[in-house]
Amino acid sequence: MEHNPSIREQAVLLLRRGETNRAVAEHFAIPRGTIGWWRHEDRKRRGETYVAPTDCPMCTDRPVDRPAYAYLLGLYLGDGHIISKRKQHHLSIFCDASWTGLIDAAEEAMRIVMPQPSVSRRHKTGCVEVKSYTHHWTCLFPQHGPGRKHERRIVLEDWQQEIVDAHPWAFLRGLIHSDGCRITNWTVRNGKRYEYPRYFFTNKSDDIRRLCTDTLTKVGVEWTVLARGVDPFNVSVARKASVALMDAHIGPKY
Repeated sequence: MEHNPSIREQAVLLLRRGETNRAVAEHFAIPRGTIGWWRHEDRKRRGETYVAPTDCPMCTDRPVDRPAYAYLLGLYLGDGHIISKRKQHHLSIFCDASWTGLIDAAEEAMRIVMPQPSVSRRHKTGCVEVKSYTHHWTCLFPQHGPGRKHERRIVLEDWQQEIVDAHPWAFLRGLIHSDGCRITNWTVRNGKRYEYPRYFFTNKSDDIRRLCTDTLTKVGVEWTVLARGVDPFNVSVARKASVALMDAHIGPKY
């Protein structure tokens, strides 16, 4: 559809003044796709290089919300990954569909750490993928790389370790919410059944398990490693005082 050249000139002028594509499209009752194309052609004609706006704390002077980041870092190291391609960039956290509170918490953490990118949920069989779209997630998670996390080194940057040290429980909550659980074990002694709670964190990466156990030690939680076959994938917290600490700061998933 051809549009009046004068309308196009007026629209482009508004775009140059900082109006959004949506506002200009609504003002002239013209599809947003057309307005976006006019903006693109105008920038191209003027030789202007477009840089997408961002609120990435690593690329701007906006401070990162440290507790939210510590929690999101734990989620990412457990059940998260970043898709980084030429035309698609997003952070995904996979959550069991039954843990609706966890799904909400993951989305909230993404929005707090970087409010500007869009966030969505993709429902799959038995799980929900919480996704946030921006290539700047690679700035905040330099552990991103090719292959699975347990097949490469995972080492925190100094600034990340400072955040974890300042907010260890938020980090541990993210790890437990992603790759951990709180269960009730039982045993029989002298014919009587006894039940006791314990926490598990299970991850194939030696580095990620070490980040977990180092942080547990710093907050005074005693832990042991339980091997699954010959592989020590399970970190266990079973002592009463340590479980009480975990209950006070983490609790079961919901």
